[in-house]
Amino acid sequence: MLIYILICLSLSLAGIAGLQFTYLFYLDRLDKERKKRVHELELQCKSLSHRLHEAESRINEQNDTLSSFYADEESEGMWADVIEDR
Repeated sequence: MLIYILICLSLSLAGIAGLQFTYLFYLDRLDKERKKRVHELELQCKSLSHRLHEAESRINEQNDTLSSFYADEESEGMWADVIEDR
């Protein structure tokens, strides 16, 4: 009778060990997938930051162009006011 109890106990322990190994492999696969996803997100972040810097530089160029255009407009308007006052 004691032998049957020991056999059942050893099979139960083997089943628990198998369950733990299965869970360990699952966690390892999950870790690899997360590392892969983090790497993809880092690449996407670099790409987006590059695009952002390009867009900011383009906006700055457009603002400079517009400000120079309006500076010319304001000076012409100022001369028109001066001529009308005389």
